[in-house]
Amino acid sequence: MSIKQPVSQNHTFEDEQPKNKLDAAIISAGNWLSLLFIFTVLISFYEVVMRYVFNSPTIWVHETASFIGGSLFVIGGLYAFAANKHVRVVLIYDVVSERTRHYLNLVHHIIGIIFSALMAYGAYTLAENAWFSPSGELRLNTSGSAWNPPFPALLKAIIFVAFCILTIQFLLHLIAEIKVLRKHSHV
Repeated sequence: MSIKQPVSQNHTFEDEQPKNKLDAAIISAGNWLSLLFIFTVLISFYEVVMRYVFNSPTIWVHETASFIGGSLFVIGGLYAFAANKHVRVVLIYDVVSERTRHYLNLVHHIIGIIFSALMAYGAYTLAENAWFSPSGELRLNTSGSAWNPPFPALLKAIIFVAFCILTIQFLLHLIAEIKVLRKHSHV
C-alpha cells in the first residue's frame, strides 16, 4: 500500500532543480554535510554506552552533538531555499496565473533580501562580540562547561556566514525572476 502525496497542479520538475551555481553548490555541500547527522547519532550512541554500560560518561558528546545539529539546521535553511523546498503559502500561489506567481516571487525575493541582510548585520554584531574582546583582541567565547569548547563563537560565525549567503541567494533569485519577466514581456 502506498500513500500518495498531494501534488500541486502547477508543480513541475524544474521547481526542484537549482536555479544557479550557488544553489547547486549549496545542495551538493548540504548532501555531504548531512552525513554529519550519522556522526552525531554515533557519538550519542557512544555516550549512552559509556554512561550506562561502563559508568564512564563523556564530557564532550552532548556539546559536540548540539553544535553539529545546530550548525546543520542553520545550513538546512540555505539548502531548503536552494532546492525550492522552503515554506510557501500555496493556497494563494497555486490559484494565480504564472505571471502573477512571478510577481509574487519578486516581492518574496525583495523582502527576503531585506530580511536576510538585516539578520546578517545582527549576526555579525553577535559574532564579532563572540570572537573579539572589547579591546579588539581575538578570544573566542566558550560554553563555560567543564570541557569549555568555543562552539558558541563558532556557531555565531556560521549563522553570520549563512545569512550572508542567503542574502546572495535571494539576490540571484531576484535577478533570475526579473529576467523571466522581461523575457515574457517581449513575447
